[in-house]
Amino acid sequence: MDPAVAPAPAPALSPLLRQWRWRVFGATWLCYAGYYFCRKPFYLAKADLGEALSFDATQLGTIGTVYLITYAIGQFASGALGDRLGPRALLLGGMAISIGANVGFGASNSFGTFVALMALNGLAQATGWSGNVGTMANWFHRRERGTVMGIWATNFQAGGVLANTFAAWVLGGWGWRYSFNASALVLVCVWAIVLFNQRNKPEDLGLPAVEDPDGVPESAQTGGWSRDTVINVLLVGAFYFFAKLIRYAIWSWAPFFLKKNFGMGAADAGYLSTLFDVAGIAGVITAGVLSDRLFRGRRAAISFVFLVGLVLGTFSLYTFGGTSPTLFGVCLVLTGFALYGPDALMTGAGAVDVGSRRHAVLAAGVINGCGSLGPIVQELVIGRMYDTSGGDLGPILGLLVGSAVMSLAFMGVLLLRNRAGKADL
Repeated sequence: MDPAVAPAPAPALSPLLRQWRWRVFGATWLCYAGYYFCRKPFYLAKADLGEALSFDATQLGTIGTVYLITYAIGQFASGALGDRLGPRALLLGGMAISIGANVGFGASNSFGTFVALMALNGLAQATGWSGNVGTMANWFHRRERGTVMGIWATNFQAGGVLANTFAAWVLGGWGWRYSFNASALVLVCVWAIVLFNQRNKPEDLGLPAVEDPDGVPESAQTGGWSRDTVINVLLVGAFYFFAKLIRYAIWSWAPFFLKKNFGMGAADAGYLSTLFDVAGIAGVITAGVLSDRLFRGRRAAISFVFLVGLVLGTFSLYTFGGTSPTLFGVCLVLTGFALYGPDALMTGAGAVDVGSRRHAVLAAGVINGCGSLGPIVQELVIGRMYDTSGGDLGPILGLLVGSAVMSLAFMGVLLLRNRAGKADL
């Protein structure tokens, strides 16, 4: 859009449509936050679980890797299924399966059982992001999408904080088995809320579609992706490979490192590790608002700025994080703030913008599928690095710095494609 031309006024919305927009916003926010209650307990309980069942770091890493492999496969499958079945069926089915898997974890005693249930949980958890992003794409237009999705995408930081805190509290009071079972009960409550308050699009209720006041109506977009769109989706996916590697490395191993390297209790290690997610909430809101107000919907530009901060944050973690738990926590704050902004923008609003509203579920699934390969790599590598290095954190934290640099490089390529007119991010 020509910056000299004043933007068209947004069309007025009926009271019923406004009411349903916020019902859907709240239901999908709670939905994705709720997924974390059946995703995080394993990471919080990893050290205690390993001690109770005699699993070493390599075995724990293998269990986590199985989850991540099936999660990545599930992302691609969910993107395709979501286009056919619709987000509602995807979300209700995925949550139900994840609840069952976590109840199973609480009763398990063997490595093989954990592996099988973790594979099932990975497939189920993969339905969450693409299903919810696909829902939100139909209820909010592009001009407001950065701010709305920036606020909405606090669900995965808030979900991480709440799930971490809750699982750590139950773990400290009643042990690792109850941590899984109590967390599953929370997701049961969320499932009921989604059942009554989520709808795929306004048209399902007999309401008019929410159109973008600028340009072609998004609901009228038809056809498949162009070559440039495919390249742009894959570039966002490549950026996300490295960004998600960092996020899952911290999620998966920070509580473990804090207990093993600094002698913290399991509950305290879980509480301290939540600083990463708490800082991310501020980062997501800041990036989303800036993308609309200062960058006029250009997600790649503000993401590039934040990724420069991510390089600095991971470098501070590499330099100072291994010296004390306090500095480790401070560095987690810096890293979380810088990481979560571009993470949420490029996989939420950015996925809708690059893939179109019609194919939002597919775009979110492909981007998250590519991104989810990064966590597989870190889970395979970090457990073995820790065992073979005798607990030295230096090489592991160095891996995070290199990943931050690569995420910045791919975002730079997207910026160049914006300038060349081959991308609109």
